[in-house]
Amino acid sequence: MTTTPTRITHLLNGVPWEGTAERTSPVFNPATGEQTGELDLASAALVDEVVTHAHEAWASGWGSISLAKRTQVLFRFRELLNERKEDIAALITAEHGKVLSDALGEVTRGLEVAEFACGIPHLMKGGFTENASTKVDVYSIRQSLGVVAVISPFNFPAMVPLWFVPVAIACGNAVVIKPSEKDPSAVNAVAELWTEAGLPDGILSVVHGDKEAVDAFLTHPQVKAVSFVGSTPIAKYVYETGTAHGKRVQALGGAKNHMLVLPDADLDLAADAAVNAGFGSAGERCMAISALLAVDTIADELIEKIKDRVGKLVTGDGTRGCDMGPLVTAQHRDKVTSYLDAGTQAGATLVIDGREGDVDADADGYFLKPTLFDHVTTDMSIYQDEIFGPVLSVLRVKTYDEALALINANPYGNGTAIFTNDGGAARRFQNEVEVGMIGVNVPIPVPMAYYSFGGWKNSLFGDTHAHGMEGVHFFTRGKVVTSRWLDPSHGGLELGFPQNV
Repeated sequence: MTTTPTRITHLLNGVPWEGTAERTSPVFNPATGEQTGELDLASAALVDEVVTHAHEAWASGWGSISLAKRTQVLFRFRELLNERKEDIAALITAEHGKVLSDALGEVTRGLEVAEFACGIPHLMKGGFTENASTKVDVYSIRQSLGVVAVISPFNFPAMVPLWFVPVAIACGNAVVIKPSEKDPSAVNAVAELWTEAGLPDGILSVVHGDKEAVDAFLTHPQVKAVSFVGSTPIAKYVYETGTAHGKRVQALGGAKNHMLVLPDADLDLAADAAVNAGFGSAGERCMAISALLAVDTIADELIEKIKDRVGKLVTGDGTRGCDMGPLVTAQHRDKVTSYLDAGTQAGATLVIDGREGDVDADADGYFLKPTLFDHVTTDMSIYQDEIFGPVLSVLRVKTYDEALALINANPYGNGTAIFTNDGGAARRFQNEVEVGMIGVNVPIPVPMAYYSFGGWKNSLFGDTHAHGMEGVHFFTRGKVVTSRWLDPSHGGLELGFPQNV
């Protein structure tokens, strides 16, 4: 039975927008192929209206409201998010397709950033030096920016916005967020929790849209900063356009994450990790392992262990307790599937073909089962491109040095992992590898909220990573005050450059 798609619209002042959209975009359930929603897309004029209102809301008090009152809202939001996390996870599964347990894990990791932001009174402390010069004190303070924009991707519709929004709000900013058009409902649901927590009108707005809305954010004079996560070409565009218009920008791009397995590693642990990190969320993670570097002497054994584990996985509807769900759209599924032919034509060995076998679903969802290539080389498109799907490529290397050189030569530098029982090799790897986030016997080294998330090279444009103290500094700007209270002994004219005495 076909149902009428639900209207999904912008969320302004905690309530749905009442206007009429000139353009809309369909939203699908990837497990069934059914259209479930019709999303309103914002015009540049609407973006201008929302940003202007957000600026007024910020200027009227949130930027200067006491830290005590801000933290009350943050703590209440944290409690509400924890209470409703299963509901948010269900929305993610319905529109993204990832299995419910994975969706719940995503929300939980975002919750950790909200908890981090609850400590904002400590995080925004400045410094103070008494008597830096005779009876002169010097101190630093950090203040909010104003209106900031968050442009988030489809693959983590709740977690990625939660990397930025709690920290930005805690720092005293007003936030306008544009989620992905593919799975927009989770952001709306989280935004409603902010209103329920007592956040004033205008401090958080959700604007749905496409390139027109993005360009409006990047060029609007009242948007002071932009946080973006997405593909590398778009991240570069966002960074170049935003900075050209005087904004600070953190633009996190794509990845090609490598996992190096040395001969002394626990191969059962390594096989588990390769499967979990390669095929979790159907490989639609910027921290997914897509290139497995196996030293020749253990490659055959490791591949057999991976094959055995993949054979036990169930792919299907994410609400049914399956291990892996569908890809997000039919177009993306077809693009990922095209790499299977490209890889075989280039000479790689297709060990497991994800087009074969059944899936646990009732309708025409966007499924591709786990796929494994062996004998992949660096000149193949399946290695060079960010496939962003359940395709794991094995590259055989002779030595640690060969593997390290291969990883460092790659244009991406988001995450990497090494599996070994040799502490010296692990320490050398973490020191020598040119990647932003490193796992030692940990396949997906996403940092805790009190550290910062971000890669190197073409995986990041800008110099500031997400959340942690770098997030606090990104969403604030510093002032240094030099003060002397009236003292007659310092009177008189003196046109020379001030000296500390």
